[in-house]
Amino acid sequence: MTAFCSEEAEVLYRLQCVNRMMGVKFEACTGISQSRLELLSLLFQADEISQSDLQKKVNIDSAAVTRHLKQLETKGMVTRRRKPEDNRVTLVRLTEEGRTRIEASKIEKERFISEMLENVSEEERRLLTDVLIRIQQNIEKIQTT
Repeated sequence: MTAFCSEEAEVLYRLQCVNRMMGVKFEACTGISQSRLELLSLLFQADEISQSDLQKKVNIDSAAVTRHLKQLETKGMVTRRRKPEDNRVTLVRLTEEGRTRIEASKIEKERFISEMLENVSEEERRLLTDVLIRIQQNIEKIQTT
């Protein structure tokens, strides 16, 4: 790839490759996608939350959140119900099965992170985090048409 593009384009290409590979490997190691685990983790912290509030806390569009929650509900990890006072609001809650799954996934997630960052020093990790934060902030500022 390097011979055909600029250094900057190489950075974009590498970030995209890492993102794709990380998602596939993470799910293979933990048995759950990072986005579903993020939803479950947020539910782990809340007793019950509206689906729209949950969607605002994650960087996932509302249709994807609905799909994830339906699949998690089918697997018995979450329950959804209408708010009695306002039928337009869907409330989401983690089940005991979901809580158990979160606990088990934490161990696998830590193992994945440890293996992913093997041979990366603490200083390199801090530098990488700083650079990724700045890249994220720059991306957020990009105007779209």
